[in-house]
Amino acid sequence: MAARTHVDIVISGGGVAGLTAAAAFGAAGFSVICTDPATPVTDPEAVGADLRTTAFLQPARALLETAGLWTDLAPHAAELQVMRIVDAGGARIEPRQTRDFDAADLSSGPFGWNFPNWLLRRVLLARIADLPGVDFRPGTATTGVLTRTDAALVSLGDGSRIAARLLIGADGRASPVREAVGIGVRTIRYGQKALAFAVTHPVAHHNVSTEIHRSGGPFTLVPLPDRDGRPSSAVVWMERGPEAMRLAGLPVAGFEAAMTERSAGLFGPLTLVTRRSVWPMISQIADQFTAERCALIAEAAHVVPPIGAQGLNMSLADLGCLLDLARAAPESLGDRAMLDRYQRRRWPEVAARVAGIDLLNRAAMAEAPPLRDLRAAALGLLHGARPLRRALMRAGLGAR
Repeated sequence: MAARTHVDIVISGGGVAGLTAAAAFGAAGFSVICTDPATPVTDPEAVGADLRTTAFLQPARALLETAGLWTDLAPHAAELQVMRIVDAGGARIEPRQTRDFDAADLSSGPFGWNFPNWLLRRVLLARIADLPGVDFRPGTATTGVLTRTDAALVSLGDGSRIAARLLIGADGRASPVREAVGIGVRTIRYGQKALAFAVTHPVAHHNVSTEIHRSGGPFTLVPLPDRDGRPSSAVVWMERGPEAMRLAGLPVAGFEAAMTERSAGLFGPLTLVTRRSVWPMISQIADQFTAERCALIAEAAHVVPPIGAQGLNMSLADLGCLLDLARAAPESLGDRAMLDRYQRRRWPEVAARVAGIDLLNRAAMAEAPPLRDLRAAALGLLHGARPLRRALMRAGLGAR
């Protein structure tokens, strides 16, 4: 039997959230083992590359700086200065109402910065390689968990046996860690799927993220750096499942025509520059975020549709909370009192946010003309009152 290794933290899950957690805790001086059954793909042309993008909102920057990540990420950032919502719910696909939410109403900085997920993994792996206290083990699954009052005993697919003061489950919406420690989960299925891909277009985006509402879900263009001298955006196109699969199977020319029409022609003809990936849409929240010597973060704890750049930023708020608690009392890492504080701080806030995003997604899916008209009227009302508009933007950023 393999000898047991003792570390401060085991992180199960090597996605963007798990790798960021490894970098953050490693930079804070904790010993970390991070595992994932897959090997991260850092080439956008490779099989399995994650072609989605992630927008880090303003509050995330401090955490990225603390983890030593921001300096390497900053040159690749596409700023998000304005969040534009366009209602195109009339008889024809054309703008009926456009409302801009400008970060200048809140501060001198942008709402956030957008990055391709494959690039994030590349930067994260490079940072982790520079941290002597972090051991990343790609291709290694978490195969068993047994907890006791002083440690989580974790078995890995490579035969290793680890004793950790804290086990962090960052292993996705079907989290093996969550299941192993007996935490239940509530899931809402929408019958939606999201197509994710990147495009170029002749009309510049001017650092405006544009969300176009009609039915089935929003069509969102998020700024990317120019590609081959042309403006570029990442697109998330949410539709009901059968329609999403039909679109995913169209020849490129047909798909480009369909997405240009769905974009209401706001950026001119859209040109597809990556492959298309399809992701099922759900909302999900774990019954609790902690168990003995274990904390859940990111999609192991909560999943939301990609509206308002909330997903990973909620995950980073989980991580920031855990990191603050660990740094404030390192001798109490993973004990019951620390985990109770994490549960009290994060679960109610996440539950409220999941409920709010669920409501927004159902409104975005509305197909009946009266419901589309109601959605447009609500948008005008919310935008028209400046104090309410500012409050909504602050809430979206997670600001207090």
